[in-house]
Amino acid sequence: MAPWPEIALYRSPTHSQHWIVHSKRSGWLIFPARFNGWTERVPYPAADPAALQPVPLWMAFNTGLLEALLIRAA
Repeated sequence: MAPWPEIALYRSPTHSQHWIVHSKRSGWLIFPARFNGWTERVPYPAADPAALQPVPLWMAFNTGLLEALLIRAA
């Protein structure tokens, strides 16, 4: 089982410089795929799951997302 089964990370062909994340708690969010990009997250209301490619959560390793999840889990 994944450490955070309620979190899913996606890539979008129309937003290639961003990550898209979904959780039951926060809904859909988009943030830049760069160092500390998580601090610039914004709601992503236009998410179409059929158009998104799921990717492993670790791929957002330097964005601050994983650190935020660790803090929340503690």
